Amino acid sequence: MIAIPYLTLLTTYFSYGLLFVFGHIRDLFRNITGWFSSNNLQGYAPICLGQEDFYLRRLYFRIQDCFARPISSAPGAWFDVIERYSNDNNKTLKRTTKISRCLNLGSYSYLGFSASDEYCTPRVVESLKKYSPSTCSSRVDGGTTVLHNQLEEYVANFVGKPAAIVFGMGFVTNSAIIPALIGKGGLIISDSLNHSSIINGARGSGATVRVFQHNSPSHLEEVLREQIADGQPRTHRPWKKIIVIVEGIYSMEGELCKLPEIITICKKYKAYAYLDEAHSIGAVGKTGRGVCELLGVEPADVDIMMGTFTKSFGSCGGYIAGSKELIQYLKYTCPAHLYATSMSPPAAEQIISAIKVLLGEDGTSRGAKKLAQIRENSNFFRSELLKMGFEVLGDYDSPIMPIMLYNPAKIPAFSRECLKQNVAVVMVSFPATPLLLARVRICISASHTKEDLVKALEVISQVGDLVGIKYFPAEPGNQQQEEKMLKLD
Repeated sequence: MIAIPYLTLLTTYFSYGLLFVFGHIRDLFRNITGWFSSNNLQGYAPICLGQEDFYLRRLYFRIQDCFARPISSAPGAWFDVIERYSNDNNKTLKRTTKISRCLNLGSYSYLGFSASDEYCTPRVVESLKKYSPSTCSSRVDGGTTVLHNQLEEYVANFVGKPAAIVFGMGFVTNSAIIPALIGKGGLIISDSLNHSSIINGARGSGATVRVFQHNSPSHLEEVLREQIADGQPRTHRPWKKIIVIVEGIYSMEGELCKLPEIITICKKYKAYAYLDEAHSIGAVGKTGRGVCELLGVEPADVDIMMGTFTKSFGSCGGYIAGSKELIQYLKYTCPAHLYATSMSPPAAEQIISAIKVLLGEDGTSRGAKKLAQIRENSNFFRSELLKMGFEVLGDYDSPIMPIMLYNPAKIPAFSRECLKQNVAVVMVSFPATPLLLARVRICISASHTKEDLVKALEVISQVGDLVGIKYFPAEPGNQQQEEKMLKLD
């Protein structure tokens, strides 16, 4: 749980209160003036109406220059950010021809495969020449190539499961698979901070959904016992199936799942365990095999293993790994496999090549070095941020480091000041997080050098002092070190 400092809580509430009050006053005048010049079609209700529309118009648009910044290069350790300007108070943004070369602290490229790679890139180019960019067909028609079959074999062997199935989009992997696994009469028990794709899949399944407190095995057991005792709503019949869904690394918190305890509880109550390793596969573990390897859990104990290729592997799509019976069933029932266009062949080749690098099949030890580097970079950066006095969420070994901002005014201030000093960061606020828990999310890569990280720390420290987000006292030794860095500069 995040404990917000009392003064910060008051100022954050006050800031949002001001924004909402003045927003509604502006809406009042807008409605009065718009009464005589309505753009709505006669007899039609407004298509955009409600609190979400109010939030966009009166809060988000004021700071939208801090989001969705276009880039014009590969998202490596450094990338080119296109500058934009607005003539109407940020309602619309126009691109310029100016480009800023920025340190990339926002992309999910944990192992650096998103940029050109000496082993992967030539093979991807060759696959493009051989297969074209798209199969223009679903997997069950003409969309299965040799690369797709080879990829599924590599993925299954890599994660330690008998079989796997791959999809062209990571979000769809969850949102389409969960309804194929469970339906009416089933029970889904989901972590309270699970990803939106899991939430959408659970809602679309028709199953009953219950939520347990974030990363709390004790509350999970409490919910399981209560639901098993009560049974289905109204009829109180036993549940047809129970699935517990958790993530390996939570993308907005950078926190590792308490997987060993959760697996023990699932076994005790005969519930299936569904593990989403979108941010952990390839990024953690001695050989990059995710939280199972990191936390000492046997892959056989996890019934359904899900992951994406958009982070550590520098590609697109996702996978489900499990028993041969499960994968065979999904190939006949999952809409994402039956009807969606299959994964692009060059994207499949990129994943295969990246896995080969991690396994050392490229004839080098680059994969092992990348895994050691991402772990070293992540732990160094996290420890330095904590020493500076920032409130940093998550655990060591996780490459995701959210720095808490809270106050809405600090979102644009932090983002714009970092960009001025050529450091690109990702701001996260409502609806991706609760309204009061805005944060900046730092993603570390194996491609970052020590010099890159030191520069980032210097900039973040200076901007943190300017914006006022160092909620804890800095360590005395670290303050002296910062002063030395500034003198050297």
